[in-house]
Amino acid sequence: MDACKAGWVGVVLHDGAATVHVGRTIAALVAGAEMDGHLAVVGIDIPIGLPDTGRRQADVLAYKLVGPRRSSVFMTPVRAALEAGSHAAAVQVNRERAGEGVSAQVYGLRAKIFEVDIWARQAGRQVVEVHPEVSFARLAGSPLPDGKRTWAGAHHRRRLLTDVGIHLADDVGEAGHAAAVDDVLDAGVAAWTAARVASGAATSLPDPPVEYADGWPSAIWV
Repeated sequence: MDACKAGWVGVVLHDGAATVHVGRTIAALVAGAEMDGHLAVVGIDIPIGLPDTGRRQADVLAYKLVGPRRSSVFMTPVRAALEAGSHAAAVQVNRERAGEGVSAQVYGLRAKIFEVDIWARQAGRQVVEVHPEVSFARLAGSPLPDGKRTWAGAHHRRRLLTDVGIHLADDVGEAGHAAAVDDVLDAGVAAWTAARVASGAATSLPDPPVEYADGWPSAIWV
């Protein structure tokens, strides 16, 4: 799954086919996706496991791994900063506990982050954090040279998915109108990673995951 303007977009892999779904909430997306059966693993491009102090090791390792795509990796604020009632307050809290501020863009993701934080704890299925650029780098064997919003970058990503059997059709129904091209591609590679987790082939950054006070094993899976 990946966040999009309509809410969330997800790609489901089942019996060699890839289907694309969209939902206003995580719960709605999962309900629609499970019309064809229970999801074994859910991979989500959102931080899961929020730090108490300092930077998450998962973010630091991902930043190093993606090379020229490092701008796609943000340092997850501490939980108390995301719980702050304003961006200014979040900046102050994060500087006190992590030694750096919080961008308005990252603070703007707090609703999505907490939506996943709440949903995942009662999901009744395995939920893991993924980072699309980390997954695409693993899939390609090296960091991708072009950004996902460029023509070259989008086609490269779609070709990489096709090469591993994830065929995203030209017409993906409602999701094709509700989600951007890069959102669908990110959801596609998140599904690739989720399948690797299900099969036992995936690894985590870091290994083993780090557990913070919120009790959630924090790691980016690939």
